Amino acid sequence: MIASGNAAKGRLLLAGLERIESLDGFEHWLRQERSWIGAFDFPFGLPRELVIALGWPTQWAELIHHYAGLRRSEIRGRFAAFCDARPAGGKFAHRATDRPAGSSPSMKWINPPVAYMLHAGVPRLLAAGVHLPCLHDGDDSRVALEGYPGLLAREVLGKRSYKSDDKARQTAERLIARKDLITALEHGQTRLGLRLKVSHAQRDALTDDASGDSLDAVLCLLQAAWAAEQGAPRYGLPLETDPLEGWIVTAQAAEPVAGDDFCAKPPANRI
Repeated sequence: MIASGNAAKGRLLLAGLERIESLDGFEHWLRQERSWIGAFDFPFGLPRELVIALGWPTQWAELIHHYAGLRRSEIRGRFAAFCDARPAGGKFAHRATDRPAGSSPSMKWINPPVAYMLHAGVPRLLAAGVHLPCLHDGDDSRVALEGYPGLLAREVLGKRSYKSDDKARQTAERLIARKDLITALEHGQTRLGLRLKVSHAQRDALTDDASGDSLDAVLCLLQAAWAAEQGAPRYGLPLETDPLEGWIVTAQAAEPVAGDDFCAKPPANRI
């Protein structure tokens, strides 16, 4: 699901929602000749600790090419072996962005399978030639950032759940949570300082989609709009963004150490 819109003077107008039914359709959307800044709900990088332990390339584009060439069974086997060799409570390696964002480690292959989402999504971004700030230079009229709707939703709802793919768990409580979240976004009640503008029909569509796909797309749209306000070259990504791991846009980093401008250090290889 893709939400599109336009922002000006602190207002974000939801222009539309578009469902894409296949990865081929996603590739086609990425390659269209139009300008956009987008936040995509899948991880853009793997933990540096994991990459080094596996002996994989430590330049981002080379790593993504290597990763794209693996079968999912190979990914699962490598990651499971890495976890099995580590003590309880520290099985997974984390990126620097995971804890401030509250996101799952990007090497998880189940609940949620974000490692497979990376495998499906990021190579397509790279192949489409889009620009990924702090990771890879591309067409700067199409700017792709890593988004995470849960980060913004938790700011409003705390631990309340607002969605489920399981119809049996699509409860009245989750419906109320979606309504509360939409109302908060309309009133600009997040630290992003943006007010969402939707029509009555759009509000109903966001409320009625119990899977949360539509609302998650709008949350990513808000993150993209905030990034657009911050502008090039980093679009709000912190100075200490690791050029191998990447960063979730709008996640708040700790104060950087003086001189640690990792984001300003481009990867050695250019494609």
